[in-house]
Amino acid sequence: MLGGLRFSRSFLTKSMSKEFFKVNEVGPRDGLQNEKTFIPTELKIELINRLGKCGFSSIEAASFVSPKWIPQLKDGEKVMKEINRYPNVAYPVVVLNMYGLHKAMSNNNVTEISVFSSCSEGFSKKNVNMSIENHLNRTEEVVNEALNKGLRVRGYLSMIIGCPYDGKTDPKIVARTAEAMLEMGCHEISLGDTTGVGTAASINKMLDEVLTVSSADRFSAHFHDTYGQALANVLVALEVQQ
Repeated sequence: MLGGLRFSRSFLTKSMSKEFFKVNEVGPRDGLQNEKTFIPTELKIELINRLGKCGFSSIEAASFVSPKWIPQLKDGEKVMKEINRYPNVAYPVVVLNMYGLHKAMSNNNVTEISVFSSCSEGFSKKNVNMSIENHLNRTEEVVNEALNKGLRVRGYLSMIIGCPYDGKTDPKIVARTAEAMLEMGCHEISLGDTTGVGTAASINKMLDEVLTVSSADRFSAHFHDTYGQALANVLVALEVQQ
């Protein structure tokens, strides 16, 4: 699995520029939540602290989701209170609903959240028991309250290429869903190939559609290496400019 890569252009002066990409490190959340056994809190804190020394500008540190659904991350509050914080490093946390948002806001160390939506009707109904539209409406309420409280919000989209329930995902649905999340106030949208079925051609086609709603610097890409295509897909994403 590869973390999100944000592709953009940074202008140093009016006459000099350099290309760069940003790695959004999501291992402490997206990686550890998939472990079969609970990772001790102290080890999570140590992992995040070590990652902070590596120069990442964004480390997704925890998830404020009911322990019933993700018991591996039930210690999110303690993690966020005890990690070392490095200058110019963001430590976003995942929230799925108002319950998670209120838990996150009760922790004074939380300044940025991540919210999710799916690009597949089948997956959305299976995962949150809602249609895409209804889930976006609920997510908008969360985003509005978070923004009103001064938090930054990052959006995630899953199933951007294919879904185990619905098959291939229409790039137009990805673009419409991304646009809806941007209009809510998300500063960035992470495009997730959740099942890892993307290829250079399908990623290119999806990005062509998505970039009709906003510029490349508003998006990041999250590729799973299920079929060994993640690095090729990263290259496609890095070459995209608008």
